[in-house]
Amino acid sequence: MKTSLFPRLRAVPVAAAWIALALPLAFAPVLAAPADAVGRLARMLAETDDAQLQLDLLRGLSAGYRGQQRAPMPAGWDAVEARLAQSGPAEVRTLVQTLSLTFGSQRAMDSLRATALDAAADAGTRRTAVEALAGARDPQLPGLLKKLLGDAGLRGLALRRLGAFDDADIPGLVLGLYGALPGAERRDALNTLAGRAAFAGPLLDAVAAGKVPRSDLTAELIRQLKNLRNADLDRRVAEVWGVIRDTSPDMAKEIARYKALYWKGGSTPGDASKGRVVFNQVCAQCHHLFDFGGNVGPDITGANRSDLDYLLQNILYPNAVIPNEYRQSLVETKDGRVVSGIVKGQEGGTLVIQSANEVVRVPVADVARREQADNSMMPEGLVAQLQEEQVRDLLYYLGRPGQVPLPKP
Repeated sequence: MKTSLFPRLRAVPVAAAWIALALPLAFAPVLAAPADAVGRLARMLAETDDAQLQLDLLRGLSAGYRGQQRAPMPAGWDAVEARLAQSGPAEVRTLVQTLSLTFGSQRAMDSLRATALDAAADAGTRRTAVEALAGARDPQLPGLLKKLLGDAGLRGLALRRLGAFDDADIPGLVLGLYGALPGAERRDALNTLAGRAAFAGPLLDAVAAGKVPRSDLTAELIRQLKNLRNADLDRRVAEVWGVIRDTSPDMAKEIARYKALYWKGGSTPGDASKGRVVFNQVCAQCHHLFDFGGNVGPDITGANRSDLDYLLQNILYPNAVIPNEYRQSLVETKDGRVVSGIVKGQEGGTLVIQSANEVVRVPVADVARREQADNSMMPEGLVAQLQEEQVRDLLYYLGRPGQVPLPKP
């Protein structure tokens, strides 16, 4: 390191140097720091050969800029990028590239695009590149994602990220692939198409034409379509799916009906292994049970699952009692996308929303409307389209004290 710039740094331990120079950035907006202070850190990074100091400073800068999609490039950052982006430990390279994106580096953008499209590269590295480009709002990302729809390894990610773009070509491309998609990617495709009124119309056209099975429109997706608040779409949904309501006029009667259906199966009402398959299809996207599932809703492993009344009340009437942390919020962007989910917080100028199938980050500046709904993330009607045997199997599985094996092929 040049002693003319930092005459006392060699006498200061690495950890102390990081605390003195970088740590304050992790606890306050970086833009509030003097530009010359951030520039000094950049010059240190460009000049030091101490790998640990490089890593500590980069971690501090990364924490300080977290949540910001764009920030002015500090003086001297070009030298940091030229020196460290292609050499040194993997974490150093990754942090330099991520920060370079925040600073609007064209070199970083070009490199990530090439990585994302490189079929020979590691799949995890390619996914990270796509996510980084999405976070930086790369203007070329829609075209790149369209190309990735033909790549089995990254198609699911591409389907999810396309929901952020108001592009008239997207519904046709997604629906053209739909019939060949596996189950998880079908959910991704449907969630993307249900996020915009302009996409929902072609989706309902495909359902009416039999290209998308009517049964694929789960209660969760139907409610998302309702959240678009489009009268024409509401009418078409009712034609395709039937009457939609959020509460039953007779809760006790409905629970009694399902209890009778359950015990119709006899002393062993259902098959737990088959019920686990139904759980994976209907519930696991949001709920964790035993060793599997999502974290959108509460973990139900420790719930009172042996009580049939308790199970039916929570499945049939999830809106009866809603903890605040599971109330649904609706966030509409200025370009017409509606994201339904749980707002987890804010990182810098970005709103972090847990939707049913992904974590969505929306710049606060792009939000046109935000409101908290009076219902939970879990919609009513989840079991309405299940066959009677599937309902019994699901309830029987949910009541088991421990995990059961999946059915043999």
